[in-house]
Amino acid sequence: MDRAELADFLRRCRTRLDPAAVGLVVGSRRRTPGLRREEAARLTGASVDHYTRLEQGRGSRPSRQMLAALARALRLTEDERDHLFHLAGEEPPRTGTGPAQHVRPGLLMILDRLHDAPAHVYSDRGELLAQNALATALTGEADPGHNVIRAWFTGPTARRLYPPEDHATQSLTHVAQLRAVSAARPDDPQLLALVRELRSASEEFDTLWTEHRVAMRRAERKRFLHPVVGLLELGCEVLLTADCGQRLVVHTAEPGSESYERLRLLRVVGLQELGADGPPDAPGDLSPSR
Repeated sequence: MDRAELADFLRRCRTRLDPAAVGLVVGSRRRTPGLRREEAARLTGASVDHYTRLEQGRGSRPSRQMLAALARALRLTEDERDHLFHLAGEEPPRTGTGPAQHVRPGLLMILDRLHDAPAHVYSDRGELLAQNALATALTGEADPGHNVIRAWFTGPTARRLYPPEDHATQSLTHVAQLRAVSAARPDDPQLLALVRELRSASEEFDTLWTEHRVAMRRAERKRFLHPVVGLLELGCEVLLTADCGQRLVVHTAEPGSESYERLRLLRVVGLQELGADGPPDAPGDLSPSR
């Protein structure tokens, strides 16, 4: 691991990245170019202290998951990502039997331009690869490599964001999609390990798996129980990238609906929590009706 070169590379990538390119609102108080350290840390999913140590050449050797998260947060090209891995003393990811874990800068740019729609990028194994600011406000922050399917069947809090009457449908959708992916890539070791783990850890997953239902998620309606703005009924569009097994998931609300107004409120709340200066067109009182 070349700590000095890694620190210099991270600093230069951070300072040349336009905050607007990652969905942040730039106000008059910003005096330095690029992202602030705390913004880069938040996009990465790391603590500010840990990220600062990396930039100062004092940090411990980052894990492969952290390196992948840094590459996504700093919008690195594949060549830049490989360089980052080499500086950390790691072999860069190579294309194999599974989906690509590196989200292309062009796709990330689309993600960040969706200011008024929560949007995520997932691998077809259920790993969260990237999300925009409004998606973070909707579903919360997640650690690098967070798998939404594993969290749904084994995590203690994953289901709190959804009405209880919707849980059975969500469970079936997760399993049916994983069934379809496992048939398409029977030699993917990470996929096989995930299925074994979930069949052992969750009786619900094992029961649904034996039913052998198959379905790929493409478009649907989903309901979220957000702790601040309340119930949101959103349309869910899934855009597939055929070459690398990634999915761009976009949630939208019907204009004029109560969910639309609550989503606008969530945008304001989310930007405030991210430490931004506030959106230029911040709406007035959008408190959800009781």
